[in-house]
Amino acid sequence: MKTFLRIVSYVRPYWKQLSLSVLCTVLFSVFSGASVYLSIPLLETLFNQTSASVAQSTPPENSAVPNEIIHIKHALEQWMQNVLFSGTRTDALLRICFIIVLAFLLKNVFDYMQSFLMAYVEQRLMTDIRDEMYRHLHNLSLSYFSNERTGNLISRITNDVNVVNGGVSASFVTLIKQPLLIIVFLGMAFTLSWKLTLLSFVVFPFSLLIISAIGLRLHKESGTMQEKMADITSVLQETISNVKVVKAFAMEEFEDKKFRRETFSYFKTMLKMSRLRNLASPTTEFLSILAGVVVIWFGGRQVLITGEMKAAEFLGFLFAIFQLMPPVKELSSVNNRLQEFTAAGKRIFEILDTKPSIRNHPKAVPLNGIQKGIEFKDVSFHYPVSRAHQRYGGQNGNGLKIPLEQKPDLSHIHLRVKRGEVVAIVGPSGAGKTTLVDLIPRFYDPTEGTIFIDGVDVRRIELKSLRDQIGIVTQETILFNDTVRNNIAYGLQECPHERVREAAKAANALVFIEAMPQGFDSIIGDRGVKISGGERQRISIARALLKNPPIMIFDEATSALDSESEMLVQEAIERLMQNRTSFVIAHRLSTIRNADRIVVLENGTIVQEGRHVELLKNKNGLYRKLHDMQFNM
Repeated sequence: MKTFLRIVSYVRPYWKQLSLSVLCTVLFSVFSGASVYLSIPLLETLFNQTSASVAQSTPPENSAVPNEIIHIKHALEQWMQNVLFSGTRTDALLRICFIIVLAFLLKNVFDYMQSFLMAYVEQRLMTDIRDEMYRHLHNLSLSYFSNERTGNLISRITNDVNVVNGGVSASFVTLIKQPLLIIVFLGMAFTLSWKLTLLSFVVFPFSLLIISAIGLRLHKESGTMQEKMADITSVLQETISNVKVVKAFAMEEFEDKKFRRETFSYFKTMLKMSRLRNLASPTTEFLSILAGVVVIWFGGRQVLITGEMKAAEFLGFLFAIFQLMPPVKELSSVNNRLQEFTAAGKRIFEILDTKPSIRNHPKAVPLNGIQKGIEFKDVSFHYPVSRAHQRYGGQNGNGLKIPLEQKPDLSHIHLRVKRGEVVAIVGPSGAGKTTLVDLIPRFYDPTEGTIFIDGVDVRRIELKSLRDQIGIVTQETILFNDTVRNNIAYGLQECPHERVREAAKAANALVFIEAMPQGFDSIIGDRGVKISGGERQRISIARALLKNPPIMIFDEATSALDSESEMLVQEAIERLMQNRTSFVIAHRLSTIRNADRIVVLENGTIVQEGRHVELLKNKNGLYRKLHDMQFNM
């Protein structure tokens, strides 16, 4: 119930449209009842049951009919006598036909208006939830995405929100419209014959029991179905993103089998849900027909034997009772839809309720450039244990669980970097190089110790202003399926073309950009697949140059390039590092010889520090070993 009310709260900004929709629903129900009730005077006119028969329809004094129903029925008969049956039979027939057409016209007009207004509310609600989820994802820390599958997140934003939309429709349309129709037709039936109406109620207790049992099962299966769809989305996303690897290893058949396995699992879950969902409606309909047959038999006796009802009234009663069946059938499926609705809502709020581990301090201050430098003071860090590892723990050789022990990724780092200094960071794989520089823009916060910029703890600096001062160029260049211009000017609104062109020229990218068919307006494809690795890297550098940050981080920026591309990229990097505080992570030691200082990491600790020539003099040092491995092969 809490999840239901929480999602419904998103409708609050659109209460005007919702109120108009409810009003239209009420009017639709009234005119639906009127269109059916008018069948009675039509039949009376056609079968020559005139006002005399109407006047004689008052029940005897010993009748068991409640007084309220007698008064309502008498008022309706008086209205028909005075309005519909006045004049000749032909005049009455024409008058009745006109009113029937008018009633159906108004009924359909209000039905259209209700549907349109409700569609507006539903679509705005879906948009608001998706926008909030997407905005919240941007606020979450990198550690959250390390433990979540991309496909699962996409599935929640797309598929789960669609399911929620169906629940909103059930809440504000079905739960209002169908009960109103039931009330209208039930009231009409009561005015015609309260005995037959009570008899027809025999079916409801059985239907409600069946619907409740099905709804409980459906709630459980709905959550499973959403998980299965998330699995399909994850496989699809991973395969498309890594299509080159799939083809290179000829793994098409393997991926095809994996995808078919997931889709078949989803098929079985959906089949089970369909069986449960579709069971309620035919069961309710059968029980309704069963009750209807009993009603017809009992009512027919009242017309043919006892004379308690007129034939036209009995037919009108049947029309009203059978008009009850569609809304009753619709209501029988509401519980199922609401169960799916709450299951999807829980998955949505799992994301929205996740608190970002990296957020602004209440008294955060802006950072405007860098004046002195950056200091790591006794910094230690270890990545959070993944959810799967938390759940299952480690295992020894015999498959038995062992206690979780996590070794720090960085341990007691002390490092000072002056403004404008170029610091290279080297070390074997897994030494903690990327982790060290990821702490500067607060992708993660240190487990222990503090990082200062100009003497201010980075945790007390506004996140946006901190990251505005930092440019990052990585080995895996992230570009968007957009134009060259928009990729270079990413994050800069209305940037002049001349500035974009100058940045491209400084990054050694102008020649190949202008050689492209549409130049700066050329689309480079998803993640820049239409251009080479060296060209992608130079666009990334142009983007950093245009941002013009005082702090630059280069993470293996040239390691995946050929010699010619490496030379062009390295030349662009050297331009970019001028008058900036730079951190350069590199495996190729030839690219960092001119660094002001080289920091050597091993197992998360600094083991050496100095210039290239100084470090080479220590023959037993790790830097010398790494150098000899590269140049003495």
